[in-house]
Amino acid sequence: MSIKEKDSLYIANTYARFPIELKSGKGSLVTDTDGKEYIDMATGIAVNTFGFCDSEWANAVTEQLNSLQHTSNLYYSEPCVKLAEMLCVRTGMKKVFFSNSGAEANECAIKVARKYAAEKKGADYNKIITLKNSFHGRTITTLAATGQDVFHKDFLPLTDGFVYCEANNCEELEKLVSDNKVAAIMFECVQGEGGVMPLSQEFVSEIFSLADKYDIITIADEVQIGNGRSGKLYGYMNFGVKPDIFSTAKGLAGGLPLGATVFGEKVENVLKAGDHGSTFGGNPVASAGAVNILSRIDDKLLDGVCKKSEYIINKLKNAKGVKSVSGMGLMLGIETEKDAGEVIAECRENGVLVIKAKNKVRLLPALNIPFELLEKAVNVIIDACK
Repeated sequence: MSIKEKDSLYIANTYARFPIELKSGKGSLVTDTDGKEYIDMATGIAVNTFGFCDSEWANAVTEQLNSLQHTSNLYYSEPCVKLAEMLCVRTGMKKVFFSNSGAEANECAIKVARKYAAEKKGADYNKIITLKNSFHGRTITTLAATGQDVFHKDFLPLTDGFVYCEANNCEELEKLVSDNKVAAIMFECVQGEGGVMPLSQEFVSEIFSLADKYDIITIADEVQIGNGRSGKLYGYMNFGVKPDIFSTAKGLAGGLPLGATVFGEKVENVLKAGDHGSTFGGNPVASAGAVNILSRIDDKLLDGVCKKSEYIINKLKNAKGVKSVSGMGLMLGIETEKDAGEVIAECRENGVLVIKAKNKVRLLPALNIPFELLEKAVNVIIDACK
């Protein structure tokens, strides 16, 4: 049987896969089993920060793999401590909890916010405000946090205690805060799975104003927009704010599973021994990969992200068949006159891999994609939109 046939037979039918089998890649180029080469503009959904098989990253991972591949958190090991130090020093935050994914990082953030509120204001202060059209994960609790009914309907009852606000609606947010005993406000600076929609500066400022007034924990979900993708190290930095907690994963370890929940001063000591844990969290190999990735997200790279973003937007915004372009940095959504699925298929046929978000074509290229490949990919996308 072929790989596709065995996949159908043995793997749960949870993915509507594209009809190609990828075999090997380097940088922003990837080849399928038929020998066809593609420019990758999706990076495994914002995971392969520096593209496929980046040599420096692979060397760092391999070196650690040949030293210690796993220890558990019953022992000290250098890679996760080094990574935690880098995260705290570069963000001004205080402590880190490591897990394996964005959903787990968000679960931890929710637990910390509720424990803080219970200890400070009472156990009935447990409501968490999230935004309609948000996406925070697929566990039962992070599904509850996700403000989209389409993800809820088959898995009820979900974890209680979440209320949803229309994004960028300051009046509704204020009412929800006054009407509920709120532990936290949780938000994505750019709603990724919700259609690559950025929040407004006014709304983000209102979140932090209300949080300060009512002693509410702020949680920035940086799973997709973080780790340089926005043009800043973390997306919230574009808004001149600093959350009490932020979560990150996806591109953090450049292709290995690693999540992090990063705590500010207000909540740095909320978790005590035994309050939370993860067998694989902070795994030495994943952490070594993340140390390499984070050490290379510098001002020069971030400036390049901003310039590439500006180029893509300027090329696409007035292109035939393009209704609008949204997003931030190298996390962009294209609203097309054609069905997005049709555009994606045409791009794939012509050697460019892009993906979908709601009704939009979503672009998530490697942060270091060479400009000549980016130009070529954008021209293919423009032609596919016509």
